Amino acid sequence: MTCMTQSITTSSADETRAFGRRLGARLDPGAVVGLRGDLGAGKTCLVQGIAAGLDIPPAHVTSPTFTLVAEHYTGRLPFFHLDLYRLAGADVEELGYVDYLFGRGVTVIEWFDHLAPDVVDAYLSIAFVCEAGDRRQLTLTPHGEPYERLLAGLFAESVADDSGR
Repeated sequence: MTCMTQSITTSSADETRAFGRRLGARLDPGAVVGLRGDLGAGKTCLVQGIAAGLDIPPAHVTSPTFTLVAEHYTGRLPFFHLDLYRLAGADVEELGYVDYLFGRGVTVIEWFDHLAPDVVDAYLSIAFVCEAGDRRQLTLTPHGEPYERLLAGLFAESVADDSGR
């Protein structure tokens, strides 16, 4: 498989959450999703949707900016939500976060670009760009074959949903 970037545009926070729910339902143990985007770009909305796709009530998910990590164990998989906003160049080994990245749960990292390079080899990167109003363009880039398969399935499902309308 070749690395295939895919994009989706959402028109509201609810649409961003709905896309996150579809993504979360497809994530397997050990999955790492890295989010990039400005403040207010919709990263936490997507994370709430991912949580819903993991059977975790989205209302339990808020940005962990001041606690750095939020752990959720009530869904079908453990879910770890990290926010590295205040930690540019963070060394996850020093912070003790390696277990989150390579464990049995799903890890989503906001401000993924603040993570030290080469800590994670295989992951799904999602970049957010704010457009007019509440529109957001999400660009998904798989890094590693499992994430290429994930995107292929996710977007094949999306095309099937659209053609069935």
